[in-house]
Amino acid sequence: MTASIEISNVSKRYGSMTVLDGLSLSIKANEFMVFLGPSGCGKSTLLRMIAGLESVDEGTISINGERIDTLPPGQRDIAMVFQSYALYPHMTVADNMAFGLRNIAVPADVISARVAEAARMLEIGHLLERKPGQLSGGQRQRVAIGRAIVKEPKAFLFDEPLSNLDAALRVRTRVELAQLRNRVQSTMIFVTHDQIEAMTLADRIVVMNNRKIEQIGAPMEIYSRPASRFVATFVGSPTMNFLDVGLSERNGFVSARLPDGTELQTAIRAAGIGAGEHALGIRAEAVKIATGVPATTTGKVDVLERLGDRTLLYTRLKDGSTVVAEDIGNSRVTIGDEVGLTLDGSRTHLFDGEGHAWHNEEAGHG
Repeated sequence: MTASIEISNVSKRYGSMTVLDGLSLSIKANEFMVFLGPSGCGKSTLLRMIAGLESVDEGTISINGERIDTLPPGQRDIAMVFQSYALYPHMTVADNMAFGLRNIAVPADVISARVAEAARMLEIGHLLERKPGQLSGGQRQRVAIGRAIVKEPKAFLFDEPLSNLDAALRVRTRVELAQLRNRVQSTMIFVTHDQIEAMTLADRIVVMNNRKIEQIGAPMEIYSRPASRFVATFVGSPTMNFLDVGLSERNGFVSARLPDGTELQTAIRAAGIGAGEHALGIRAEAVKIATGVPATTTGKVDVLERLGDRTLLYTRLKDGSTVVAEDIGNSRVTIGDEVGLTLDGSRTHLFDGEGHAWHNEEAGHG
């Protein structure tokens, strides 16, 4: 059985400090939802409130239409996978996975069947007689996930489960989790500050910042149409380029005057955009070296970042503004070169003084 989860106007305070402020969120049955945000934004606190490890000061949390925020953790039918694994070192892998079921007097034959099936899913059948000290970090994490799977809960909660792994193992385990997602049909909520994990695993991402939700959307929606300057900064590597611009209207669309005086025609409708300060946002892949085409502007290359399949060029415009551009992997550009840059005006974003986004399809905030 899977769960739809409804979070309605939930707030959390510690004394005079507000950690979450009136959050509302609907999670669909069988959805893999990722809470993404910087440290201290409240994402783990929200996860722990769903699990029952933190109390709810205001609002309600419901599963399949039934309120659960007043129930103790053991009655919520939720399994949680912690950052620290929390395995019993003196028990075998099989016993670690079975321990919770034995505590609630599940019949031995049912326990054996569930442990065997979870071990098959996670490809750890050959490890069942080992103890945690004999396992790698990735194997221990799979055991912790297996311990959650055998409970057959309505929902799985993952609290930064990959953060203790080294870089290479983290990549492998992330792929394993994505594969596991296809084998285990259940509602899953995953907390991370790593945008790659979020973009790889999520059906939808909840971007959180400063006690509130900034945006909810599918991974490429979050990337391509960020609702705020914070989202545009936090999601994507390298971060989006931002240039303070002056605005004018041309044929119903925004024409942006870059800091060096260059005019860039955008696909953002001008209607409804008010006065005040604005920043133009453009990702590195929309800024290319001008080869055989007119350059939008020119810049001096300060830093080259060679990534194999592409090269990032950190360039400085005449006014001192920095723009990161993208070139081919085998780029022949060298540090100190003066290069022409072509900015794709159809792939720009506009942010007002409060950080709200205007996009390139129709007037209105994202």
